[in-house]
Amino acid sequence: MLTEQEQLYEARLSEVKQEMAIPPMAKSARPPLRPQNRRVNPAVSSKKERSYTTLSDLGGVVTTIQKFPIRGIIYSQGDSAKTVMYVQKGRVELSVASNSHKDAVVAVLGPGNFFGEACLAGRAIRTKTATAMTRVVLQEIEIKELLRGLQADPSLAHRFLCYMVIRKTRIEENLIGQLTQSSEKRLARALLQLAGRGSQSKPQQFAGISQETLATMIGTTRSRVNFFMNKFRELGFIGYQGPLDRNGGIHIDASRLRKAYCI
Repeated sequence: MLTEQEQLYEARLSEVKQEMAIPPMAKSARPPLRPQNRRVNPAVSSKKERSYTTLSDLGGVVTTIQKFPIRGIIYSQGDSAKTVMYVQKGRVELSVASNSHKDAVVAVLGPGNFFGEACLAGRAIRTKTATAMTRVVLQEIEIKELLRGLQADPSLAHRFLCYMVIRKTRIEENLIGQLTQSSEKRLARALLQLAGRGSQSKPQQFAGISQETLATMIGTTRSRVNFFMNKFRELGFIGYQGPLDRNGGIHIDASRLRKAYCI
């Protein structure tokens, strides 16, 4: 059962995401943005489709629409940071590589989320690698263009600020959970966040994530994740659709899972 504060928090998040939703607009006559210095993933084709739209309801901000295939590299850690991304469709994985070349997944983002926003604060280099977990459609916004829109439209600036504060709060909550909660509860929390809130009366679903990714997200081993996922399935909290790999689908009974772990 959600507390009054959690209900208010979730209601505000839903409101902000709805306000930030980006509808299709007419093509713009602006010149194309300069291409980013992206590392090519040899295992994935580099097919990208570009078109230009004007976000007239968001201060007239001009964006580039880009499409990426499954496991396509959007940008790599160490690349030049010149744009902010908005997820229109699909799911994006943000990961960080250590000196030992071991990757850690730090976030999984879905429609309605921005990423790469650190460049607005003057960070010239990407500190994470962004990878498409499913087929992804992004709105890419040049730094100067977004700053111009934020300055020109106070309502846009307010909504963007609210979004970033809510995002920061969620990151802090995840960090607290990482330090104080068991790996089993952290996994339950991660599954609920991935599934989204949606309707609580029917199972939620998502696809494109593996147990290895879940393990790095919550800071444990794949074998532990496998053990807990089997437990969740036996208890009726989750169900699978398709092969049990990163492209398989997972159905989550969010209401029962949240109640069982008091999340």
